[in-house]
Amino acid sequence: MSALVSTPHPPARSQPHFNPDCRACPRLAEFLTEVRAAHPDYHAAPVPPFGDAQARLLIVGLAPGLHGANRTGRPFTGDYAGILLYASLFRHGLSSCAESVSADDALVLKDCRITNAVKCLPPANKPLPAEMRTCNGYLSAELAALPPGAVVLALGQIAHRAVLLGCGLKQSALRFAHGAEYALPGGQRLIDSYHCSRYNTQTRRLTEAMFDQVMARCKAWLTDPVSAAEGAERAASAEAVEPRRAE
Repeated sequence: MSALVSTPHPPARSQPHFNPDCRACPRLAEFLTEVRAAHPDYHAAPVPPFGDAQARLLIVGLAPGLHGANRTGRPFTGDYAGILLYASLFRHGLSSCAESVSADDALVLKDCRITNAVKCLPPANKPLPAEMRTCNGYLSAELAALPPGAVVLALGQIAHRAVLLGCGLKQSALRFAHGAEYALPGGQRLIDSYHCSRYNTQTRRLTEAMFDQVMARCKAWLTDPVSAAEGAERAASAEAVEPRRAE
């Protein structure tokens, strides 16, 4: 699925990209206090974005996992969800290593930055809508800092919704579907993918080949946007004939 959508520019934003001491969501702050008591060696705090500060690819996940990013302090590091992500980034020349082990390893992202829609660990890995809205100012600032031609990869429907909110768009403006592509305000590009979670990969809702195709599209927009746009037009024509399921 692909769409070339003209959308209004969002209002100017002045909020910082990240606050390591944020406790704006009482439920999440209380839960992190409990987790720190149970796991004193865990990061158990808001997890900062990771990667190139000037990156043209911004990958947006859901939230830190209990024994993954919440433990290590780096997005998609320390649990199953990061395996496919970092391997794919490495394969496409966007990471120096195929595996992210810890926040202090030697891995370096290249023209890529990874963040989450919600920066703190939520109970049962399910942030409330109000928590996503409260945290969205940080993502909004990250999106506003992206240069024209940048690509935003949303991993899952919640990340997709958070990107729309951060861009000042209505939730009904752009429909989530795996492989969907949309124009964003400021000349950026939104690409959707199913989240690379253990559940999605083990049930084969998301295969390695499917995710690799999405990552290849991200890289194409960064390296050859003219050809990428032509490919998007062809995909849009095919989509008009046989619409893809939104899940």
